[in-house]
Amino acid sequence: MANNKRKCFTCHRENNTYTCEGCAKRFCSTHIPEHQQRLNEELNHISHGYNEFKQTINEHKQNPQNHSLLEQIDQWEIDAIEIIHQKAKECRETVIGYLQTFINDIENKFNDLNKQIQQLQKENDFNEINLNYLINQLRKLTEELNNPPNVSIDCSHSSFNEISLIKPKLNKWKQNGITVAGGNGRGQALNQLNRPDGIFIDKNKNIFLADGENHRVVEWKCNAKEGQIIACGNEQGDEMDEFYFPIDVIVDQQDHSVIIADPGNSRVIQWLNQNQQILIDNIDCYGLAMDKHGFLYVSDYKKNEVRRWKMGEYKNEGILVAGGHGKGDQFNQLNSPTFIFVDGEQSIYVSDSNNHRVMKWRKDANEGRIVAGGNDQGRNPNQLSNPQGIFVDDLSEIYVADWGNDRVMRWYEGGEEEGEVVVGGNRSGNESNQFSGPSGLSFDNEGNLYVVDNGNDRIQKFEITVNEIFC
Repeated sequence: MANNKRKCFTCHRENNTYTCEGCAKRFCSTHIPEHQQRLNEELNHISHGYNEFKQTINEHKQNPQNHSLLEQIDQWEIDAIEIIHQKAKECRETVIGYLQTFINDIENKFNDLNKQIQQLQKENDFNEINLNYLINQLRKLTEELNNPPNVSIDCSHSSFNEISLIKPKLNKWKQNGITVAGGNGRGQALNQLNRPDGIFIDKNKNIFLADGENHRVVEWKCNAKEGQIIACGNEQGDEMDEFYFPIDVIVDQQDHSVIIADPGNSRVIQWLNQNQQILIDNIDCYGLAMDKHGFLYVSDYKKNEVRRWKMGEYKNEGILVAGGHGKGDQFNQLNSPTFIFVDGEQSIYVSDSNNHRVMKWRKDANEGRIVAGGNDQGRNPNQLSNPQGIFVDDLSEIYVADWGNDRVMRWYEGGEEEGEVVVGGNRSGNESNQFSGPSGLSFDNEGNLYVVDNGNDRIQKFEITVNEIFC
């Protein structure tokens, strides 16, 4: 007989043993049944595990929403909703802030209109023209209140959680200017200027300049290499055909006459086809403006006021429309007003130079309010330094030649308390992105910006670039 005696894996005694084909281990007759029993128990355990897994499959089939992938989606939903809630909250706060400013502005306009009504009732002197004007103004205010201009909500973003308040498009300009007049040194030649100040751009992009220390008014045709003298050109003097430091100029679109502020001779004078007439005498004039009704506005830097004259009635003293309460920094005062601007509602914007601010006086208002600067002299974003030229566009964006800071600033009326630099702001210099005391400024009908660079005896044109949306 064959010898099957080997050590048992369990008891380690030599005995007749049998090999397990599964694990290749040898067990004696006593322990082989135990090994088999252990295998049976493991099989039962596996079978139980299979039964549990089968139950799990059935549970998933019956409740697929409990799957971990769906739980991830649920969590994503919770997180996304929170993001949307936060974004909506931020947008609501922005809209509420904008609407509060907008409604306050409407209320101010309404109060001004109400004062006019009360004044008419008090004086009991009105006619159909006055009534039609009041009706139209109230209709405009109603339309404006119901339809905030240039503002909408944009929900069209590709990202589901994006929403924006679209405010008016803010123009941008190339930061390097192009010299379009002067720039050939200080002098009297037709391609030169000498301390220019006020500027006027007509619909053909022709430039009219008060060429101060040359005591003349010159016109530079669009793209011309030199200007042509259209008023004076003689030495300084006080004759009808002479100037003494002319400082501002406008063109009357009705008769194409040129109106000049001639402060050295304390007068506002009109030139039409080489014929001159004094419109206003004995006035320390500085800035000029004309509204759509043909009323002429003049700032007086010594009396610290702005007055308005009706066309053809220049012999009277005019109507006080801003300042006139002595030199000071109160809301009903000015301190050396320079350039002015009048909008379509006959509101006056005044560069209140020595108060380092820009004031807005609504029609028939008793006092103005600060719309730019007014935080002492300085170069911070909320400050100005002896502001000069001023322009207000249809979106109530206020552009200011910030003379002492060699930059042009922009404020959005009713918006932030700080302005932004539009061009310049790179210290004083004669590079294409620098100024040396910017004074007058204006725009052509394409939105290009023109700045009188007084200290550099040149006019810089800054070309408009693509608009961007401020959200």
